[in-house]
Amino acid sequence: MFRFCSGRPTLLSAFLFTLIASGILPACAVTLSWTNDPSYNTTAPTGSLAGSGWQWQGYWGSYLGTAIAPRYFLAAQHIGGNIGDGFSLNGVEFHTIAFYDLPNSDLRIWKIAETFANYAPLYINTNETGRSLVVFGRGTQRGEEIIVNSQLKGWRWGTGDGVLRWGENIVTSLEDYDSVSNSLLKVEFNRNSLTNEAHLSVGDSSGAVFIQESNTWKLAGINYLVDGPFSLNGTTNTQFDATLLDMGGLYTGSGTNWTFIEDTTTDKPSAFYATRVSRFADWIQSVIDYQVGTDFWLQAVRTSPDNVTLRFLAASNRLYRIQYSSNLQTNGWQYLTDALTGTGQVMEVQDPAPQTEPRRFYRLQLLR
Repeated sequence: MFRFCSGRPTLLSAFLFTLIASGILPACAVTLSWTNDPSYNTTAPTGSLAGSGWQWQGYWGSYLGTAIAPRYFLAAQHIGGNIGDGFSLNGVEFHTIAFYDLPNSDLRIWKIAETFANYAPLYINTNETGRSLVVFGRGTQRGEEIIVNSQLKGWRWGTGDGVLRWGENIVTSLEDYDSVSNSLLKVEFNRNSLTNEAHLSVGDSSGAVFIQESNTWKLAGINYLVDGPFSLNGTTNTQFDATLLDMGGLYTGSGTNWTFIEDTTTDKPSAFYATRVSRFADWIQSVIDYQVGTDFWLQAVRTSPDNVTLRFLAASNRLYRIQYSSNLQTNGWQYLTDALTGTGQVMEVQDPAPQTEPRRFYRLQLLR
């Protein structure tokens, strides 16, 4: 069974991060004391995780949204929102003027009146299973331990504080939802984990999942669901929500419909689920239809004895062309590059211009 992530009475208001240490011992399930620190992972990731999406996470009410084009951000449908509400990204306030929902999914694209200076590229490959990820959310702190048969099973959801946090995990599998095949990324919360192994809870809905491709971090999912609720004895009297390393020995369900999960020597970890961007990439791109913003220009030109280097900010998954001419009066434009695929980052193109030419002009074109 799933828990949703919304503020409505029958749903949750979003997800949480519970971080566990790589030093957990499989037999006795001991976590390190620092994992209870509510300030842990509340600043942008560094080192090998630098640039992994923190810079594109904006505050959307009590939740998050992700900038994906000069005038658009992506969020979860179920968290709501209204036209005219503010979206804060990197300390700058933007204002929503329209939104677009994808039927049979939890995705909603919001349009803003202003222009983002930068935005996330989309992960459109279909090889997510087994890939490492970084996930963001504004969920609760870690609550009290769940002990069954003298074993630590996980933690209840604790105090909600709305703080932006990040964690790591690995995509376990692709899952169907609402008759839409392979529409969700399933991510399990494993005991033998990464240093920053993460699960989600109330408050983390609409946060983003990023996967790295060719040294570029790309938006791969939007937080949607978690497993649960759970019960100690199969009654609503002991019903609770939790991030679980092992569901064995507990019941899952709701009301009068509960299913016992056998407690075995093999863990049965709970999971969170994110709406899969690659599954709906065509729809996303049809909506954002990249609008040329103030960032569409050749930002720098460097020359050396051997070549000329051109730099420009390329939107995710859009195609570009650079042309050159030695004489503007003849309009004799020639291709330097064609059909360059944008990554959402600054791209560099080198032109081995012959030194015999007294001058050379360049122009940048957006193909689609």
